Amino acid sequence: MKLYRLETVPWQDSQLLYHAQPRLGREGLNLLAPATSYVCIGYFQDVEQEVDVAYCREHGIPIFRREVGGGAVFLDGEQLFYQLVIHRDNPLVPASKEAFYRQFLEAPIAAYRALGIPAEYKPVNDILANGRKISGNGVGEIGEYVVFVGNLIVDFDYETMARVLKVPDEKFRDKVYRTLRENLSTLKRELGSVPSREQLWDLLTESFKRVLGPMEVEETIDGGWRAKADELASRFLTDEWLYRSTKKRSHLDRAVKIRSGVEVRQKVHKAPGGLIRVSTEVRDGIVVSVSFSGDFFFYPEEKLAQLETALANVPIEEVEQTIANFYDRHDIQSPGVTPSDFAQAAIQLTGQGKRIQ
Repeated sequence: MKLYRLETVPWQDSQLLYHAQPRLGREGLNLLAPATSYVCIGYFQDVEQEVDVAYCREHGIPIFRREVGGGAVFLDGEQLFYQLVIHRDNPLVPASKEAFYRQFLEAPIAAYRALGIPAEYKPVNDILANGRKISGNGVGEIGEYVVFVGNLIVDFDYETMARVLKVPDEKFRDKVYRTLRENLSTLKRELGSVPSREQLWDLLTESFKRVLGPMEVEETIDGGWRAKADELASRFLTDEWLYRSTKKRSHLDRAVKIRSGVEVRQKVHKAPGGLIRVSTEVRDGIVVSVSFSGDFFFYPEEKLAQLETALANVPIEEVEQTIANFYDRHDIQSPGVTPSDFAQAAIQLTGQGKRIQ
């Protein structure tokens, strides 16, 4: 396996390169940082629910939808990315996603500790220092490859992060800002000063070598990789991809009665592994249609749309068992999110129908 120590790259390359690797059948670890800032949303998120799109466009902040789950985040050159692309049959890959996080997060944790920061693993996918998150991480699958992405946070623009998020009012935005300040930390905040970038890249390099074994270091993007990334740009940098199969949904729980026996329901459910947003049409106790979005992780990713299809024309009282059966049949993994969480999101609203306890 090669280690691609690319350091500073154009913002779009900080996403397109690891999306290109699986399509080229190429394993590797990328160490890089974006030259300019942007907003990145998770694979299952509804961009208009999560991001203030008008503000971002007015201020020239690009928005990118990745093929990895998780939440919306503001990214810039003060965050140093590690991106591991590894074949699912590689003997280093454990059976479960939880075990994957635990194993490969050893590298950034070791890097933080080498700097004197008491970093520790927090399931499902976080690293904490002194009770505050200091690294965000996600795992996805692209083809036959597992993609693991995360960051060392050198410094963080709390104000812009709070500004790019979609919130109901400015009072709530102030609360988001304060909560970010209280719960998200940085190297600069923990140490008082920032080590050189060279030292940080070196630490990441050595930490990952201890987990992955010896790796040949490359510092350039070859022609084939460049061509595939450019090809993907024609798809991933479009509004069609950004607004992929999303519908307008309220950020509040609602149940709108259309007529006797017919309701359109909207729900936000917080599971340990992430936020689930759902829009459900219920007709005479039967789920007519359902649509899920959110910052959760769900593997294989493409099965989420099949789950929505599987729930069409299912009686409300059979929703949870239908989801559980789907999980078993397709070997679904969703760290921190259970079939019961999806069922509660779909049908736990006041109004007609069974309420799941």
